[in-house]
Amino acid sequence: MSKRNWALVAATLVSIIYGVTFTIAKDVMPKHIDAYGFIFLRVGGSMLLFWLSSIGIGLLRPARSEKIDKTDFPRIIAASFFGIAFNMLTFFKGLSYTSPIMGAVLMVTTPMIVLVLSAILIKERMENRKIAGILLGLIGTITLILYGKAKVNAPNAMLGNFLVFVNAVSYGFYLIIVKKLMDKYNAFSFVKWIYFFGFLMVIPFGWGEFQSVDWAIVPTSAYIKIGFVVVFSTFLTYLLNLLSMKELKPTTVAVFIYLQPLFASIFAIGLGKDELSWVKAGSALLIFIGVYLVTQKKVISKK
Repeated sequence: MSKRNWALVAATLVSIIYGVTFTIAKDVMPKHIDAYGFIFLRVGGSMLLFWLSSIGIGLLRPARSEKIDKTDFPRIIAASFFGIAFNMLTFFKGLSYTSPIMGAVLMVTTPMIVLVLSAILIKERMENRKIAGILLGLIGTITLILYGKAKVNAPNAMLGNFLVFVNAVSYGFYLIIVKKLMDKYNAFSFVKWIYFFGFLMVIPFGWGEFQSVDWAIVPTSAYIKIGFVVVFSTFLTYLLNLLSMKELKPTTVAVFIYLQPLFASIFAIGLGKDELSWVKAGSALLIFIGVYLVTQKKVISKK
């Protein structure tokens, strides 16, 4: 199998893992642990894995060890806030209020958000087709937030949908901020610092909820699901994304985020954790059309 095909497999696996994560995380919180306590475990566990991996790489391949310039630490701290702390806190709290399908659909707005932020922050020019796509996606997002009620395990769907959308905006900022770091350093050189500062940021929010858990009565199945989120949904997906990004264009990798709602829906509905409605389907259709318009390249006619 070629490197490109392996990269496509890796990107697909990331979408499958993320799609499954919506339901798995929902099964753990808030029944066994509240959202912020879960984030404390997720970020702390992932931080340990990244630092251990970095140390291991440094011992086995010293040439790959890099020192981070002090001038880059403000960017790393900003990436920690938008990509780890604020991003994960709003996502897991939102997911604890809404349903897996609606959470997955709202995450698809990320590429459109990145486009808008790029236009504002780095003055990237937007075509009329992309503006139309953004507007359609925004209509679908607002409809889902306001009217996408769920009867299955969604105590406050409107607030939950809004928080998941805020998480997508935060992740959009993170993608723009982290790009220069990706161009300058080996990923393991700076990602360990992103998770280190991110963990410091979530401690004030997650420590109390983590301490309040009576771990003696938490079932084994919940421990397994927490471990899945830490090892597979965070650490492994980042490594798989690195593999795919080496062989594929960023736009190609971004397209795979659109598979997440499909996998999330199949998994959630199959287990009876969520249900499909016309509002969800219609909102998702508007968002997908908007995403399609935004991500299509301009066709240059030949004379």
